[in-house]
Amino acid sequence: MNFHEYQAKQLFADYGIPVPPGKIARTAEEAVEAAKALGGDEWVVKAQIHAGGRGKAGGVKLVKTFDEVKAASAKMLGTNMETYQSGGRALPVNVVLITEASDIAKELYLSVLVDRATKSVAFIASARGGVDIEQVARENPEDIHTLEVNFVEGLQPYKCRQLGFAMGLNAKQAGQLTKIMLGLYKLFNEKDLALVELNPLAINKAGDDNAEFRHADLAAMRDESQEDPAEAVAVKHNLNYVTMDGNIGCMVNGAGLAMATMDVIKLNGAEPANFLDVGGGATKERVTEAFKLILSSDKVKCILVNIFGGIVRCDLIAEGIIGAVKEVGLTIPVVARLEGTNVEAGRELLANSGLKITPALDLNDAAQKAVAAVKAA
Repeated sequence: MNFHEYQAKQLFADYGIPVPPGKIARTAEEAVEAAKALGGDEWVVKAQIHAGGRGKAGGVKLVKTFDEVKAASAKMLGTNMETYQSGGRALPVNVVLITEASDIAKELYLSVLVDRATKSVAFIASARGGVDIEQVARENPEDIHTLEVNFVEGLQPYKCRQLGFAMGLNAKQAGQLTKIMLGLYKLFNEKDLALVELNPLAINKAGDDNAEFRHADLAAMRDESQEDPAEAVAVKHNLNYVTMDGNIGCMVNGAGLAMATMDVIKLNGAEPANFLDVGGGATKERVTEAFKLILSSDKVKCILVNIFGGIVRCDLIAEGIIGAVKEVGLTIPVVARLEGTNVEAGRELLANSGLKITPALDLNDAAQKAVAAVKAA
């Protein structure tokens, strides 16, 4: 059997998966009352049928007044709707779902299904949500990511985070995705489901995991003049940054790895200038912003880059580091330790870049070279 969107969202909520508030209506008048109960000044009216592609068929409407809610609902209710996914049938619209309009920053795709080829439960994900996933698979298959769940181990959180990083999410967003995937996996197994599809899985512009977005009046009281300037800038770029007192700047992907990096610097007789976790997406843009943050302190005499390349290959990370160093115009030495996929190619790129980037074999080697560079400065 299939489920309507509003029924699926109730199941999601039961398993701790965040869903936007919504109410169903069977008449245009009920739709208006639902919008009033939800509050806000924009809503989405969505026809409830067992098929995707409703937007293209006129079954999803953004409305801004109660009159528009009533008109859109009246136009859908009592009609039959055919979409490219309805199998040639025009399905009756007996219910509409009224939801708050969300301010979406990015749309992802996520589904869970039984993969008969591997005899496992598999997650299919893509950073290109909100469009036909079949089209993405045909035209840009590299944008489709698959995670097959080992039936003995179950779904491991670190693999969820890796999937998030592969889609370009930052550390906080990858953590939120992990919670969603764990909830979906539990729902999928406990209810004996065959397919769950979220398209789109939305990242809201107010999409952090605290409650600030609910309290605009309190957020307006924020006084950035009282905050560390670098840390305030880091928040805007989704970087986790804390200013410290040392002279070796640190750029690392992963909070645990960042803590270990700072510890090894101290063990080698120096002090870290900062904590900086760039998350899993060590792209040129993110690395560039990270370097700018580190260089905002005139205490920094050397930068230690410690990146583990899992899904993102080390050669691509190296290209990002080289491009960022050139763009920022770094004059202080950089020591880079890369580990993971294509690590030799990444190290070779750094060594042959012609820039003041010194490759390191491991974390201890990197710390020793960074400390030596500071003493020689």
